[in-house]
Amino acid sequence: MRSIGKRSSTRGLRAAALAAALVTAVESPGSLEGQGAGVDDRQELRAIRDAGGTLRLDGRLDDAVWAEAEFATTFWQREPDEGRPATRRTEVAFVFDDDALWIGGRMYTDDPESLQAYRTRRDQNTGSERLLVSLDPYLNRRTAVSFGVNAAGTRTDWYHPEDDVSNRDYTWDPVWSARVQRDSLGWTAEMRMPFSQLRFNGDEPAWGVNINRYMPDIQENLLWELVVRSEPGWASRLGDLTGLQGLRGRRGPEFLPYIAGDMRTPTGGPSSGLVTHSEARVGADLKLGLGSSLTLDAAVNPDFGQVEADPAVVNLTAFEEVFEERRPFFTEGRQLMEGLGPRYFYSRRIGAPPHGRVRADSVEMPDQTTILGAAKVTGRMPGGTAVGALFAVTGREEARTFDFSAGEGPLPGAAPVPGEALVPVEPLSAFAVARLEQELGESGSTVGLTGTALSREAQPGLSELLVWRAFSGGGDWNLRFGGGEYELTGHAGFSSISGDPAAILRVQRSSARFFQRPDAQTARLDPSRTSLSGYTAALAMEKTGGRRWLWRVRGEAISPGFEINDVGQMFNADRLTAEADVALRETLPTAFARSWQLGLTSSSAWNFNRVRTETILGAEATATWHNYLRTTLDYEYQPRALSDHLTRGGPLMETLARWRGGLRIANDRSFRTGFSLTGGYGQDEVGGWAYDVGGSLTLRPGPALQLEIQPSYRREVESRQYLTTLDGGRLETFGRRYVFSAIERSTVAVRFRGGYAFTPDLTLEAYFEPFAASGQRYGLGELLAPGSRALLVYGERGSTIDRAADGSWTVTEGGGAFALPASDFNVLSLRSNVVLRWELQPGSTLFLVWQQDRSDMRTSGELVDPGRLVDSLRTGGQHVFLLKIAYWLPL
Repeated sequence: MRSIGKRSSTRGLRAAALAAALVTAVESPGSLEGQGAGVDDRQELRAIRDAGGTLRLDGRLDDAVWAEAEFATTFWQREPDEGRPATRRTEVAFVFDDDALWIGGRMYTDDPESLQAYRTRRDQNTGSERLLVSLDPYLNRRTAVSFGVNAAGTRTDWYHPEDDVSNRDYTWDPVWSARVQRDSLGWTAEMRMPFSQLRFNGDEPAWGVNINRYMPDIQENLLWELVVRSEPGWASRLGDLTGLQGLRGRRGPEFLPYIAGDMRTPTGGPSSGLVTHSEARVGADLKLGLGSSLTLDAAVNPDFGQVEADPAVVNLTAFEEVFEERRPFFTEGRQLMEGLGPRYFYSRRIGAPPHGRVRADSVEMPDQTTILGAAKVTGRMPGGTAVGALFAVTGREEARTFDFSAGEGPLPGAAPVPGEALVPVEPLSAFAVARLEQELGESGSTVGLTGTALSREAQPGLSELLVWRAFSGGGDWNLRFGGGEYELTGHAGFSSISGDPAAILRVQRSSARFFQRPDAQTARLDPSRTSLSGYTAALAMEKTGGRRWLWRVRGEAISPGFEINDVGQMFNADRLTAEADVALRETLPTAFARSWQLGLTSSSAWNFNRVRTETILGAEATATWHNYLRTTLDYEYQPRALSDHLTRGGPLMETLARWRGGLRIANDRSFRTGFSLTGGYGQDEVGGWAYDVGGSLTLRPGPALQLEIQPSYRREVESRQYLTTLDGGRLETFGRRYVFSAIERSTVAVRFRGGYAFTPDLTLEAYFEPFAASGQRYGLGELLAPGSRALLVYGERGSTIDRAADGSWTVTEGGGAFALPASDFNVLSLRSNVVLRWELQPGSTLFLVWQQDRSDMRTSGELVDPGRLVDSLRTGGQHVFLLKIAYWLPL
């Protein structure tokens, strides 16, 4: 085998790393051999063809072609001593045949018995020694894919959607293979990546490439093409892999059918109210290459395929909870449909739970909206244009209701005849999303256009609830200067919705805008509207790299009528924001620490009435010490402002000044036993307070077993928590009562995770999360005056307040009385999963799943403690047993 040090002259070491390397060269002659001394050098490595077809995937580098391959042997430390040569020898070469790219690596070590090599599920090999390869097949110097294998044979892979080493999309799951072997010298690895799983045009003079070896036992992180920590970018810093010119990957159709069946049965708890239910379903994904650049994906009834359920939460805000997308069809390639501006596309809108709500003695409601079909086209054209487009159709959904009082008997005085009905809860809907992004030269600059559309059929009972048509879109840009050290980013966009006046009225009254505010000036409620439109724009300048200073300034405007929540996701319209951040850092070890950073942040927001609604001032200090312990201190202060959403559609209300400080301590993730500790405390100006503590402990008792526990506890007294709005108020508050209270809350939760890997392709995983939360209100009162933070407290100034046994209140004042609903709560939840996952062959997987979902809610409101977590085991709910088989068929 031959080692190489050939390079082309475009980029290499930055001056800081080069200086350190030159010092090492003086101390150890020849240490820079093959690593040129110019800062404008880019390393080059040549792949060779396996003309004899000798390659066999077994992890041994004894095939004849490896003896002819050119091996990269010069590696440099990114950690711990940036710019110094590697302390252990590494050899890596690239070979290809008609179907795949092969990577072979020999990793030497001083003590093979001390190798940290943990078998885990794919993409979960933290703490193990590994070999990783990053490729930029398009040679666009902006995006890249990374894949690798650890010393136990566990694979990992991700996609870099932009020129940033830390921006990783783990939903990229190509079908590829790897094998490893351990011997007296260390370990060897062979990786086979089919060309059908990579996207490239075939006319690039080279592919971008970098090679990474991570050795946790000595905390050494090596790179073949050194990218120092103060440099921005990743894909733009890769070396060149030559020898692949004119390559054409075979991209035949790929068919992935699945069959799944589940059985749901009650747990037997007192509040389950469920019966045993089972169902089976089938679906399929089809992947087809459109030329060498684009891929068509089509799906019928795409499956969630998730292992962990959405976490339990208690949401007392006016805004929706946002959960992570887990369906493979929507996660793969989603970065090609996401730009720098608003979140125009939130894929969990497709197939979400039905919007309609019905009341009856018994209701059978579908959990999700059926996706009749979906298709998408993704890829990157030879001219540097990225394409992402998706179209999906969801079906009509109906709830089955049963009313005991419906109908009348055939004779007078006879018992009522039970009535059963089907009630529409979701209309037939079509979703469309498209994005084009154009690269500008080799700087990594881009401009992009995004558009979305939604069309729903008009259905009686739903037209007043949901808009019929929704369109949105816009352009965005990222212009990079100074080798990527400076970025000028921004976006401009629009939205337009139309429908029944009742549906448009709901949008106007939603938490994103609250047009019904009685003191609003620029945006007023109009019940006759049949459409609503708006715009958004932003501009930012940022220094993203450099040895010492980083900074950012940004401004954004979102008009009152901007609305994208039918296809995308947003929280606030009617906003003008300004932000400024600055940070001072040290990325090279000093006598004080291995690295550190100090940062200051500030942001303020106004509505279009020029009312300042929020200001946040923050400071943060982080340090990695010489023992690799990481510490983060943060502080945040919010002065008074005038909120336009605290009263949920009422007048402006002054917020309370508040502060919060936090601390986090964690050891390095490579340690055999990992831990983290977090804590925070804060107060507001009228006696409200909050503290939280948490942490995690990761144990690796053996090479195939990993255990993790994450406890958390939070106590708080919130001084101003919205309760309800009532008529009959004072003239000062526009004839309405905006009722608030103090609320004392407590939350305790523990997440347990465990995993055992029989082989890298056969794993057993468990997830178990008991959760308990409480809230108890007191000090009820109504807003004293618009723009005030003071309350007219009930029970004072001649009023009285009495509480009933059911937790509700009765307030008497001035000879009149009114009621307030019970709102104390005590919530228990248990969610767990046990999953056996077996990759039968590359791309084909069998899942066996046992899931529990238990919950209970009461109006007691007493504080929770760890003992309440045990009570969650006895709550009602359901067991779900699931079998799923997905079989990959390359045609």
